Amino acid sequence: MLHAYPASAHTDDRLHEAVWIDLISPTQAEIEATEAAMGLKVPTREDLNEIEQSSRLQRQGGALHLSTPLMAGVEAPHLSPVGFVLTEKHLLTVRFDKFNAFDAAAKHALDDGDELTSLGVFTCVFESIVDRVADLLEGAAGELDQVSRAIFHQKPRRRDSSKSELFQRNILSKVGRIGERLSHVRDVLLGVGRIVPFVLEVRHAAAADPIAARLKAVRQDILSLNDYEAHLAGKVQFLLDAVLGFITISQNDIFKVLTVASIVGIPPTLMAGIYGMNFKVMPELEWHLGYPFGLAVIVVSALIPLAWFKFKGWL
Repeated sequence: MLHAYPASAHTDDRLHEAVWIDLISPTQAEIEATEAAMGLKVPTREDLNEIEQSSRLQRQGGALHLSTPLMAGVEAPHLSPVGFVLTEKHLLTVRFDKFNAFDAAAKHALDDGDELTSLGVFTCVFESIVDRVADLLEGAAGELDQVSRAIFHQKPRRRDSSKSELFQRNILSKVGRIGERLSHVRDVLLGVGRIVPFVLEVRHAAAADPIAARLKAVRQDILSLNDYEAHLAGKVQFLLDAVLGFITISQNDIFKVLTVASIVGIPPTLMAGIYGMNFKVMPELEWHLGYPFGLAVIVVSALIPLAWFKFKGWL
């Protein structure tokens, strides 16, 4: 799909007049038309997936070739590569997913009309990207607060081990998903944090230039978001450690019960073994109440350890 701005340039014979061409999963025909109209090479998906800084930030003649992964999707967020080719007169973007940042920039491009500039659209896109990242971090922070309350303010589940186990599994899964999302955000911030200073440095924009001021504000926002993301990543690790600690406590409780049960069973087993030897000379064999006496000894031998453990607070 091909979109050209301003809208008047959205025809094959006027495509060369476009300030911004936005390619979404382009066909070969759209790639050829764009290259012919703008004189720029359209990067492939393989080019955009390169992770080396030298591949993501290039200057070829008067054009800047830039690429970074961005967060796509709502139900199942994932990273998708995006490419930018920026010149004095044109901006070419290549992407393979839908991004809200580009929708906002498209609205801005339609509103500006004849005053549209390549660097202005580029700045608008990155402002929208930073806003999107900030929203993602705010959402992750809210989810982490909910997880924290669930972990540290939950009612004790001493009797229902199955529900407790399910609760712990759900919490671990939720913390893992949040951690994965923060990892994606970190990749986005890393890519965007390289591109904006690079463009500012190469373009040598004047400090009084409004576009330069906006780009510098974007750069500062990225630094702040990096710090906030690091804070949230630390909180994810803290909550993960807390959940694992509670799981360890639950396991210790189970082993404690098993240990107590095994110890309590030793004296009755000993008594039963003694009275089960059936030696010929055993006084209790001749007693009329010998059998009840043996059962009573077995029961008492089990109750004494139980009372001791209860007295020590181990039960």
